[in-house]
Amino acid sequence: MLKNLKSLKANVASKTKRLAGSGRYVVGLDIGTEYVKALVARIDGDELEIIGAGRAHQGLSDMQSGAIADIGAVVANCDEALNEAEQQAGISVRPTVIGIAGELVKGTTMSVNFRRRNPDKELDLDEIRRIINLVQSRAEERARQQLSWELGGKDIEIRLVNSALVSIEIDGYPVTSPVGFKGKEVAVQLYTAFAPMIHIGALERTAQELDVDLLAVAAEPFAVARSVIGDNADSSMSAILMDVGGGTTDIAVLNDGGVQGTKMFGIGGRAYTKTVEKALDVTFQQAEELKVGLSDNKVPSAKLPAVEAALKKTLDVWTNGVELALAEFTHLDHLPHRILLCGGGSSLDMLIERLSESNWYKDLPFTRKPSVQHIQPSQVVGMIDKTGKVTDHTYITAMGLLRVGADTLNQATEQASTGSLRQKIDKMLRV
Repeated sequence: MLKNLKSLKANVASKTKRLAGSGRYVVGLDIGTEYVKALVARIDGDELEIIGAGRAHQGLSDMQSGAIADIGAVVANCDEALNEAEQQAGISVRPTVIGIAGELVKGTTMSVNFRRRNPDKELDLDEIRRIINLVQSRAEERARQQLSWELGGKDIEIRLVNSALVSIEIDGYPVTSPVGFKGKEVAVQLYTAFAPMIHIGALERTAQELDVDLLAVAAEPFAVARSVIGDNADSSMSAILMDVGGGTTDIAVLNDGGVQGTKMFGIGGRAYTKTVEKALDVTFQQAEELKVGLSDNKVPSAKLPAVEAALKKTLDVWTNGVELALAEFTHLDHLPHRILLCGGGSSLDMLIERLSESNWYKDLPFTRKPSVQHIQPSQVVGMIDKTGKVTDHTYITAMGLLRVGADTLNQATEQASTGSLRQKIDKMLRV
C-alpha cells in the first residue's frame, strides 16, 4: 500500500514538473517495441538542438507488432524515458510528437489529374484547398478498402496522420507554388498516411496519462524521411529508408525529395530473438544475448552454428518481406539505389551483409546494385546533439519525430498574411 502511494506521488510530481514546459521546445517520443526513446529539443528557426535524451526498456508484453498492447505499462516506460530526458535538459516540455507504426498503418502517394472548367482563371488558395481535400478523401477511401480486404471484409475506422505534397504540375509544367498560374490540367501528387483509430486512441490515451500536449501522431517512416530531408523544399534526394525496429520493419521510398509511399511489415529484431529462443531452447533474454553477441564475437563456438542457422531462417523471411514491400512501388520507373538503415533491429551484421552482398534485389527495378549504410545522427539535417547520448542509428526515428514537431509548431505560428505560398499550402496539409 505504501509502495503504491509513493509511486502515485512520484507520478503526480513528474506530471506537475512537466507542466512548466512551453515555448520553443518539443519532445520526440519514439514508443518502440523494445525501447522507448525520448528526445527534448530547443527550436531555433529551422534548427533544432537536442538538449535531453532518455531511454527505457519495454516489457515483452507491452507492445505487439509495433502497437501498444498494455497502456499502463507503456505509460510507465514513457514516463521513465521522459523524466531522464527532462532532467538532462533542465526543463520540462509539454508539446510532444509520438510515432506510430505497425502493419495496419497505410502510407501511399496518390496522383490525381484535375481538368479545370476555366483554364484562363488563375489558381487561388481556395481552389488548391479543394483539390487537396479531394485527393485526401480519395486516399482515405483507398486505405479503408485495403484494410478491409486485409482484415477479411471488416470495416475499420481510420484517421489521417500525415499528409505531404510531393509535386504539382500545371499542363505538364512542374511548379512549387501553383497560386497565380493559369492552365487546363492540374496534376497533384500527395503522400498520405492513415492509421486505425484503435491504435491512435491508445497513443492519445498514453499522452493523456503522461499529461503532455500531443502535437501530432506521425507515421514513423514518414518521420525518418523528414529527418533526412530537413527543411529543404527543393531537395532532390532519392533513397530507400528502412527503419528496422523490435516489432516491425518500416520502409519509405524517397524520389526527388518526395515521399513516394511507406510500407510496413511485422518482422523486426524480436522475431530474430524468438527464432534463437526456440531453436536453442533458451530463455528470451539468453537468446537476445546470443543474437547481440554474434556481432561482438561473444557467442561460444559450440553454439555458433545453431545461432547462425536460426537467424538465417528469419533473415530469409525478412528479406522476402522487403522484396514484397518494394515490389508494390509499381508507379516508379526504377527504385533508388541508396538504402539507408536505422533502428535497433538493423544492428544485426547478417542483415547488413544480406542487403549488401546477395542478389536479393535482382527481380526489382533497380538500375544497379544498391549501396547500403546506416543513417548517422550527423546526417540528420538541421539538428545538433548537445547531450552526447544521440550517437547512433537507433535514435533516427526519434530525431525525425522532433522534425515533425518543429514543422507543426512553425506552421502554427505562421501568419497567413505574411507566410509564403508554400507555407500556406503546407498549413492546409496539417492534420
